[in-house]
Amino acid sequence: MTAFEPQSIRSYSQEDVQQILHLAIARQADDKDTEFSYEHILEIAAELEISPESLKLAERDWILQQGQVQQRKAFDIYRIRRFQKRLSKYAIFNGFFILVDLITGGGISWSLYILLFCGLPIGLDVWNTFQIKGEEYEMAFQKWSRNHQIKKTISTVLNKWFKVLQA
Repeated sequence: MTAFEPQSIRSYSQEDVQQILHLAIARQADDKDTEFSYEHILEIAAELEISPESLKLAERDWILQQGQVQQRKAFDIYRIRRFQKRLSKYAIFNGFFILVDLITGGGISWSLYILLFCGLPIGLDVWNTFQIKGEEYEMAFQKWSRNHQIKKTISTVLNKWFKVLQA
């Protein structure tokens, strides 16, 4: 479509409309502190002939998506912290052997073999920690999420149980 076609001939698909409106809202709200009230969103939806029920469902879906995004961020932070702990252990372990090698032999010889042998799992750990796409990542995330949910449930049950016992 060219820019000089009459406005009455222009037509857009649903996806095109979404992209155009998304860009327009982004340009209007360049300031990140700009917020819209729920009433304002209702007005916009009414102008676009979107029912309040559809808007509520969309808002609920958006809230669920935001929760998932937050969970993934927490999982990524967990993986990085776990990697940092392993890297620290690796550095301490190999630092000790290099120091022993320096003291006993006057140079670094046999400790290099330990350094390289222990470095392999660290290299694989780097790969697994910083690869945030793919089936392995999804499986690790699902496992972490289940464990996190189980811990949360157990904690809630225990807290309720302790409150009952204290009363």
